[in-house]
Amino acid sequence: MKSRLTSVFLFLAGLLLLALGGTILLAPHAFHAGNGIMLGHDPNLLSEIRAPGGLLVGSAMFILIGALRPARRSLAVMLTVLVYGSFGLARLLGLALDGTPGTGIVAATVIELVVAAIGAMMLRGPSDVASTASTHPRAMSTGMH
Repeated sequence: MKSRLTSVFLFLAGLLLLALGGTILLAPHAFHAGNGIMLGHDPNLLSEIRAPGGLLVGSAMFILIGALRPARRSLAVMLTVLVYGSFGLARLLGLALDGTPGTGIVAATVIELVVAAIGAMMLRGPSDVASTASTHPRAMSTGMH
């Protein structure tokens, strides 16, 4: 895939992750109420809810940097696949163990798995992302391609 297409993909994936992570971090009650989940006001629970939101915001920042900086693009795509794939696969496990959640969660699962699959295809295919690692001076000097 072309460098521009990879940048657009990373920008959109990073922006979505930033919006979701930021909302979980700063407005967890509103975010979860959208799926019919009432959190209450237990500081322990809210801390456990906000922490992954912070991780998503940090991940989103790196992904957005990768959209703008070719030297970080390969790692940004890998992080995109890891974050979106982990969420999607964990939700599939939850579906198997706990039953079918509401339509919003099911839709999130589909989106997460689709984004992860697109990123994985970008890593596998002949693209600027896959070739970045093989043309990196350090990789060439150690014989790794």
